[in-house]
Amino acid sequence: MDIIQSAASRYSTKAFDPSKKISEENVQKVKDLLRLSPSSTNSQPWHFIVASSDEAKARIAKATSGFYVFNERKVLDASHVVVFCAKTAIDETHLSKLLSQENSDGRFASHQAMEGQHKGRSYFVNMHRFDLKDAQHWMEKQVYLNVGNFLLGVSTLGIDAVPIEGFDARILDEEFGLREKGFTSLVIVPVGYRSAEDFNAGLPKSRLEFSEILTEC
Repeated sequence: MDIIQSAASRYSTKAFDPSKKISEENVQKVKDLLRLSPSSTNSQPWHFIVASSDEAKARIAKATSGFYVFNERKVLDASHVVVFCAKTAIDETHLSKLLSQENSDGRFASHQAMEGQHKGRSYFVNMHRFDLKDAQHWMEKQVYLNVGNFLLGVSTLGIDAVPIEGFDARILDEEFGLREKGFTSLVIVPVGYRSAEDFNAGLPKSRLEFSEILTEC
């Protein structure tokens, strides 16, 4: 299956088969997708929770109580559940960590190149921190880049998924102590394999026509 076939066949899974589990080999690929996602200036302002046990999924499902109970079974029945979290602040400690990792990974031909990378990234980070004052929103946009990359990526592995914003972030943040660690939850993505009872699996994909969404120059 090529990437266009994957994009055409993937959909938001409404019911998972709890008896079907993702192989260990593919679990590692799922985690690799999270790590390899692009982000603006390689800022990587994120953290992930990957839950596989029933106990861990039940902890996440606490955030789908009350009004959001319609999402509870998706969390409990999936093979694995990924929580996408964003940093609540981006500071010099994080910028230094990024630069050190890039240097260790051999991205710089010279010290001057390393300094240029740090200066360029700091410019954009500080623009959002101090001038536009939208650093939180900017970091969340990077996490959503990761979510999109992830949804398409797992589909190429034949894994079903659904992005969930319908949950109580306060409950989830408290359950895992995220805010104390400098993060907040944004999106829950259960992954696994669809149930035969999933009504959405057989529905045709619906997208606007190219004439509505595309300008070719």
